Amino acid sequence: MKYLHLIWAALFRRKTRTVLTLVSIAAAFLLFGMLDAVRTSFDQAGKSANGAQRLQTGSKLSFIDTLPQGLGEKIAVVSGVKSVAYANWFGGAYQDPHNQVFTFAVSDNYIDQYPEVAVSADQRKAYVDTRTGVLVGEKLMEKYHWKVGDQIPLQSNIFPQQNGSKNWTFNIVGVLHPTDSSVAFYGQMILMHWKYFDDAVMKGYNNGQVGWYVTRVNDVNQADQVAKAIDAISANSDHETRTQTEAAATASWMKQLANIGLIVGSIMGAVFFTLLLLTGNTMMQAVRERTSELAVLKTLGFSDRGVLSMVLAESVLMVLLGGVIGIGLAALLIPGVSASSGGFLNLPTVGASSWSLGIALMLAIGLVVGAIPAWRAMRLNIVDALAGR
Repeated sequence: MKYLHLIWAALFRRKTRTVLTLVSIAAAFLLFGMLDAVRTSFDQAGKSANGAQRLQTGSKLSFIDTLPQGLGEKIAVVSGVKSVAYANWFGGAYQDPHNQVFTFAVSDNYIDQYPEVAVSADQRKAYVDTRTGVLVGEKLMEKYHWKVGDQIPLQSNIFPQQNGSKNWTFNIVGVLHPTDSSVAFYGQMILMHWKYFDDAVMKGYNNGQVGWYVTRVNDVNQADQVAKAIDAISANSDHETRTQTEAAATASWMKQLANIGLIVGSIMGAVFFTLLLLTGNTMMQAVRERTSELAVLKTLGFSDRGVLSMVLAESVLMVLLGGVIGIGLAALLIPGVSASSGGFLNLPTVGASSWSLGIALMLAIGLVVGAIPAWRAMRLNIVDALAGR
């Protein structure tokens, strides 16, 4: 701390270069903060269901495996269960096979599980009375300029009808209005009748099977207990289940599609490797430009170890400044990212563990990138340095 003013002055000797380097470091640690939040979110998902008002029950083996429809009746009588509904993935596409639309075939009481999603009474009645009727999210209605009463074609990328065609036609009878940001993704969904889907699909594709169950619980503090009781129904059967929160179920689906931890770790590794090269080059150049100044310090009585420490401190200070700014920005942005995802992502804020890991990385990177220039500064010969050799 005694020579902090010297270190600070040396750091900002070339302000433009230092600021640009700080921006690069901040960007790297901003990415670190965001990705670490993703990693933490996936790690925490599924550890406890308590606090959740809804649970999702799917196959324990894979999200593409289905469950018998009769399982719903057994779940309904589990102590603590308020109501049960079920759904099936449909895989709809509009106009172009690549233009995917989240479409689900659901039981008649499915929308009752989501009081945060509003549907007017007359539209709800029209949905119940119309076999080919669908409820469409308000965002989707705006996107495709649809209106209630329109007939829309959808193509399923999985399920053909009994005539072999994968082209289905539905009637829009109502609009889904999410009233809570946690279920905002319902604004971009289509819900169709599971019964119509099951009757119309080609035999051998569904046959009374459902994709997953959605259960409302009476007491959110008993959700863990209810989840275990539901899974106990199918224990040691050919359709064992895993019951978890909806957020955990989404995380589980994504984990089955890709190794999230490996992806996050690989990205962070590439970013920090690039940061090492960039910051190391900056420090080498900065020390090379100050060769004569360092020689003067030695002439004034600074020891070799003192010069080494000052260069290392300069390097660590630069990385710390940029890193703290980057992680601070991540802490500010994460709530907005979670809110804008419409409930798909529930990223935790940057906690103490992330800050600790981040600062440890900053110190390590600072020491590594400063090691070579600090070593050269320590071994500097005063006569040669002052002579410009």
